[in-house]
Amino acid sequence: MVCPWNKFASPSAEPDFAVRNGLDDVTLVELFGWSEAEFHERLAGSAIHRIGYERWLRNLAVGLGNAPSSDAVVAALRARVSHATDLVREHAAWALGRHGVGAKRRESGRA
Repeated sequence: MVCPWNKFASPSAEPDFAVRNGLDDVTLVELFGWSEAEFHERLAGSAIHRIGYERWLRNLAVGLGNAPSSDAVVAALRARVSHATDLVREHAAWALGRHGVGAKRRESGRA
């Protein structure tokens, strides 16, 4: 979108460049809601799969933190503030802060 040379590009019929894994028609909120099993099932064999589920969630939390604020974005982030790992919890809380919302404590007692 920002590269001036892309305006000359056209879609390729080459199968190697075709969209895979259903990532072309899904929101960040939907991706952030994937279970670990769904992550492994849908992304097995891809470069994204190699980063692992925890870093996948961290990256999505950063994306959501920079996305336009909405009830769905805030709800998705709040659902992860009690995640089992510090990395995901910290990034979900950071993202909520970017939306001007505190990370309310969940039943687990984690922030």
